[in-house]
Amino acid sequence: MRNLRPDLVVVRFWLPFMGAALGTILRIVKRNKHTRIVAITDNVIPHETRAGDVALTKYFLSPCDAVITMSDHVMKDLWRLAPGKPAKMVLHPLYDTFGQPVTKDEARAQLNLNRKDKILLFFGFIRRYKGLDILLEAMKILAEDPSPIPNLKLIIAGEFYEDEKIYQAKIDLLGIRDMLILKTVYVEEAAVKHYFCSADVVIQPYRAATQSGVTPLAYHFEKPMIVTDVGALADYVPHEKAGLVTEPNPTAIANAIKRYFELGEQHFIPHLRSEKKLLSWSSFVESILEV
Repeated sequence: MRNLRPDLVVVRFWLPFMGAALGTILRIVKRNKHTRIVAITDNVIPHETRAGDVALTKYFLSPCDAVITMSDHVMKDLWRLAPGKPAKMVLHPLYDTFGQPVTKDEARAQLNLNRKDKILLFFGFIRRYKGLDILLEAMKILAEDPSPIPNLKLIIAGEFYEDEKIYQAKIDLLGIRDMLILKTVYVEEAAVKHYFCSADVVIQPYRAATQSGVTPLAYHFEKPMIVTDVGALADYVPHEKAGLVTEPNPTAIANAIKRYFELGEQHFIPHLRSEKKLLSWSSFVESILEV
């Protein structure tokens, strides 16, 4: 890269662990006195902090000429670590590499799901900050509701990134195992569309967040979302338009789920399609060139 002398290098950054390697590579590239470097930062300060995070992130940022963030929250973190660094906030574009949407019936047939169920989807790596434990408690509240939502199921699709036994014990303690469909393994790329297209709504009960890669996936497959009002999640999901925004506690999430099914999926589809147009890759590329 140093010898090729490219005009521009774009580098992705999401964990301080990568800071030493990427920061060193970028310093070598900069020796050609020509290449400009733009970093796309999913996070600047990670969700789960460790000793050395700030030093590694600063080491990475130093050779970067400019930075793209995808939320105001990350922009504020950036300014604390690298004040004055040229930067621009732009919404995370759509993930459009997982195939075109299929019908709900087709997706459910592929996954052997009941066509009559009302399905919530929790998708992605299972880590504490994503609040799956809060969602499980919300499911218990819904199970005991005097007017329960009929045939309500929650699909949990994604690998555990912490002790699975804690969650399994909680499920048994709450007595909600029959409400869950556990697909807690790595989801192959070809299966992603089936999970999203089979769902009635995608739910992100995070207790902390910047932005989420699940959101552009939901937009791509035109699935409404229930998100908690943390980080920048609400910036991507206009309330009662592309989905519902709620507080990160079990009662609020349970109420949001009830509200969603009162409104119905079709209430959200026109708004989803309108918001989806703002998340284009051409706009993202223009922002990189501009910054």
